[in-house]
Amino acid sequence: MKFVINRESLLTPLQQLVSVIEKRQTMPILSNVLLVIENEQLTMTGTDLEVQLIAKLDLPSATDGAITVPSRKFLDICRLLPVGSEIRFEQIDDKVKITSNRSRFSLNCLPAENYPDFPEDELDHQFIINAGQFKRALEKTTFCMANQDVRYYLNGLLLHISNNKLELVASDGHRLSIYEDQLEMATGFEARIILPRKGVLELTKLLDDNEAELKIEFSSSSIRIFIKHLIFSAKLVDSKYPDFSKVFAQTFLSPLEIEKAVLKNALTRVAILSNEKFKGLTFDINTEYLKISTHNPEHDEAEEELAIIYDDEPLSIAFNAQYLSDAMSNLDGDTALLTIASDASSCFINEPVNDKYKFIVMAMRL
Repeated sequence: MKFVINRESLLTPLQQLVSVIEKRQTMPILSNVLLVIENEQLTMTGTDLEVQLIAKLDLPSATDGAITVPSRKFLDICRLLPVGSEIRFEQIDDKVKITSNRSRFSLNCLPAENYPDFPEDELDHQFIINAGQFKRALEKTTFCMANQDVRYYLNGLLLHISNNKLELVASDGHRLSIYEDQLEMATGFEARIILPRKGVLELTKLLDDNEAELKIEFSSSSIRIFIKHLIFSAKLVDSKYPDFSKVFAQTFLSPLEIEKAVLKNALTRVAILSNEKFKGLTFDINTEYLKISTHNPEHDEAEEELAIIYDDEPLSIAFNAQYLSDAMSNLDGDTALLTIASDASSCFINEPVNDKYKFIVMAMRL
């Protein structure tokens, strides 16, 4: 294997690959990047066997071959070379020699034939979507995913395709976000899959071109997404997502309409004196105003009153300040609509004129 490449052409895809690779691996070879040159095309692969990323680059006059190189050492070498440098890469037995201007490096490597295959079965569903549209859907939902929850199906994101309807759902058991949109082309099928948390976070980083077209293929156990010169793959969470539709099958009080920025700023101020562990705030609501208050074990107290539009029975309910603030941050318009369940168990948050995005926060007991 032998090739010459510009530093900038190699650096970006290499950084993307190394992001997927875990620092601590059960198999030493998984700390490496697989490099394969065939027919003047360089294919680089990085994986932790849960998520895999492949980058393809055209390299005229490159010599065929395959080797795995230590990913972080290779990245650091390329990153610290001067901008615009030309990198010469040559495989010599079980080592590779990297030269650029007056810099020379020699890396011990592992053979390519020992690099494990990423398990993928036949991907029998596929659809096309705009990258900007898909990234927006991810950004509106991913922050609600659980992290290391024993209910492992919550450590991921539900992707529901129903013909030309796209629905993404994420929840950590205390809050839930739902994003719905329409696909330009009908798929002709209905399917539900759960993308793993790490895969979702890595995928969001890769969607840097809003005009790109994504081809998404999946089965019941894995997903593959083609993003320009990249191929992203991930194992799916083997479970069934809980039926969240029950949360809609209840009676609600009249909606409470309030300016988003006003509410978010008030939440931020009052939360300063909330219990650091639980971040609980109490909402006392009547027809004239909303009073937000809190206290903490040090006996500090804070409260603020906001003028609102509300025409139902007065009530008192408590919420996690951070969860409400996250919801405000993800609304696009200037007005927030809060609809509280009649049993004061939860609150729906959305916009008066946009029903694509819904956010649900469960009430707290203080």
